[in-house]
Formats: sequence, C-alpha cells, structure tokens
Amino acid sequence: MKILKLTLIAAAISNSAFAQNADKALARVRYTLSHMRDTTQRNDFYTENMLLVIGKNASVFTSYDKINRDMEIRKSLEEQIRNQAGGPTAININRTSSKPVTQVDYFYFANENKFFTKERVISNYLIEEKAPSINWKISKDTASFSGVKCQKATTYFKGRNWIAWFAPDLAFQSGPWKLNGLPGLIIEAHDEKNEVKFQFAGIDKVTEEDKPKEADQTVTLPNGTTGTFKLRGMDGDTYLGGEIKLPTDAIKTSQKEIDKLKEARDKDPIGFANAQMAGRNMGANVKTSTSFVAGPGGAKKFVLNNPIELPEKKK
Repeated sequence: MKILKLTLIAAAISNSAFAQNADKALARVRYTLSHMRDTTQRNDFYTENMLLVIGKNASVFTSYDKINRDMEIRKSLEEQIRNQAGGPTAININRTSSKPVTQVDYFYFANENKFFTKERVISNYLIEEKAPSINWKISKDTASFSGVKCQKATTYFKGRNWIAWFAPDLAFQSGPWKLNGLPGLIIEAHDEKNEVKFQFAGIDKVTEEDKPKEADQTVTLPNGTTGTFKLRGMDGDTYLGGEIKLPTDAIKTSQKEIDKLKEARDKDPIGFANAQMAGRNMGANVKTSTSFVAGPGGAKKFVLNNPIELPEKKK
C-alpha cells in the first residue's frame, strides 16, 4: 500500500532531532515576496506574504500565508469536532484559498554559524548546513523604507546578483530567505533583474504576552464523549510565540530523502493527505473513528523554471 510505503520511508530516516538552544524572539518583520517563477510569463509574478522572526542570535524565515492557513484549518477542525453530536465521522478541510504556499522554512543561528532548512512532509524534517558566507559590498547609498533608514549593499549569491537595503540602527544580522550577514536587519532585497523581490511590509515588537498556543486540546463532544484533539506541526504554534527554536518533533534527514517523500505525495495526493493527518494523531483518542477528506480546490499546478536559488556560475 502506498500509505504504508510512505510510513516506512519516514521511519527509515533517523528520528533524532537537532539540538539547538532557543533564542528570545524580539521582533517580527513582514515582507511581500514577488517572484517571477515562469520565464515564459515574465509579467506574471507569484506573490506571498512572508515573516521573519528575529532575536539577538537566531532568526527564522517562513510563510505568513502558511501560518494563517494553518490557523484557519485548526479553527475549522475544532469547530467540526465540537459540533458533530455522537462523534465525528468525516472531517472536511475547507481552505479559503487553494493557492500554494512556501513549505520550506529557514533557521539561522549567527553565533553558532549554523543554518537549518525545515520542510513539512508528513512530519517536520530538518537539514543542517553551514551558514552561507555572503561577500557583501557596502556602498554609501542610503534610502528610507516606511521611515526606516537604510544603506545599500550588493553581492553575488546563489546564482543571482542581489541588491539589499539594510538598517544599521537595527542591529540584527538576519534578512529574508537565506540573505544575512550584514551589520543591520535587511529591510528590502531584490535581484538585479527584479525577478525576485522581498519588499518591506512592517515590523512589530514581540511582547511578553505573546505565548504559543497549545497544540493538544481536550475536546468534549455534545454527547459527553471526551477525547484529546491533537493538531501537531501547526506553524503558528512555532513562530507566533515568544521564542525562536527548532521544532521539537523534527527529524534529521537529507534533501534526497525529502525528495522521495515529495515524489510519493505527487503520485497519490489524497492518500498522502490522509497519511499526513494520521501522522499527526488528529483525533486519535476520540472513540468514534474519524476519516479525513480534502476539501475542494486542490493545489494548482504551476511552472517553476526560475527558482530563487540558481546554479552558481563558475568564475
């Protein structure tokens, strides 16, 4: 069975998580990503809302749209379980948008010079690598973005010539995507062809009141049945709290193994989705059996012949 094969692939990978100290989240920076994914449609840009959570030492860059979608799914599932008298028999995942979102997150730990990519395929998987060394050239050019004073820097990195604007008054070494290492927070960045743009959309201070929402909740159904409703892997729990930390359920793996899982997902999307829900133990302790069916409007196919990261040119 395909689902069984998926489970075996996941189990074959090392189940030890990476150990990394958590860092206090100090601010959240919002960006709008504009990306020309298909060079045959040069006027058609994919757009997505992104989020950078920054601390004194660590940062994580993720999709803000993905976080909001996960929160909508959580709310919908909680309401459905509460409202189905006698126990749920089918759970419908209805999304307000079928737009695909970025599934890869990037963790950067400056002091340790470590960089992690996280991707969720059934479970959370992490790949560790040495933090990228970027040879920035800082110029005297200045500009202001939404009242934030910035200075210009340029570099060649991951196959593109980048132009970045960083804020010397905001002493963070982080930025969007894999861009980092400047003496100030990167506020905006784009490649010289304007095929990829990270535009500043705002910055918010993280307050002491910010706490991650509990992922496991006790649910009492209308018939009196009580069970544990588990929603694990929701990104809002990880990134909207007061700390920057690697997910505790992360599995150490390689890009090759993740590619195998994604290949299996593409061959059987519905079976893969059901396996994903089972892997999170969603409703596992509720006495009545529960099946999950995907809502209408599956992910739209798109052409990607112009990824953000391109092959490096030999110099």
